[in-house]
This record gives sequence, structure tokens and C-alpha cells, in this order.
Amino acid sequence: MTCIPSLKKNKDFQFVYRNGKSFGNRYLVMIIVRNGTEKNRVGISVSKKVGNSVVRHHITRLIRESYRLNEHRFVGGLDIVVIARPGAKGKGFPEVESALLHLARHHKILLDEETMK
Repeated sequence: MTCIPSLKKNKDFQFVYRNGKSFGNRYLVMIIVRNGTEKNRVGISVSKKVGNSVVRHHITRLIRESYRLNEHRFVGGLDIVVIARPGAKGKGFPEVESALLHLARHHKILLDEETMK
């Protein structure tokens, strides 16, 4: 299992919130901003409105795994914050993965099949 570089500090999250571009769907909101490196860093936020700690951690793991399995398809050099909406509660991996990729397409940060070869 590879380690995904993540946003951990509050100031990093605040920078993305203030300067990033945001798109949302029924389950997730994705905010992105360029970070000046060639690596992506991902931060995941799941508030108490979504559910108790077990539910929040489960959703966090689903989002992280969705990103990890599709990391090769993302453009590099971004700080990405993914915020779970209450609608994500009780959803399975396919729905969360689909929502994540849908937002990446909206942001135009998914590489197409020819570029990846």
C-alpha cells in the first residue's frame, strides 16, 4: 500500500479553502489549488454533521482508497481538499469513487486515456 501525501496542517487547509476552486455534487465537494510541486497532496474533511466517528472514519477511508486507486489518472501539482457531505453517509465504495471522479472531471484534472500511455 502506497502512502498518499496528505494535507495535515490547518493552515494548509485554510489556504486551499481561501484560494482554491470548488465543485460539488450530491456526496462530495472538491476544492483544488496548485501547490508548486509535481506531487498531489490530499486532505479529507468529514464533519460531525455526517455521522458519528465510526461513520466519519469509514467515509474517510472510502475517499482515500478511491483516490489511491485512481491517483495515476490525476494531474500532478495540486493540493486537493475533499469534503464529505451528509449524503455520503451509508454509501458504498462505487458511489464514493464515482463522485470523486465526477468532480475531478469537472475540475479537468483527470488525464485522458491517451495521455496516460
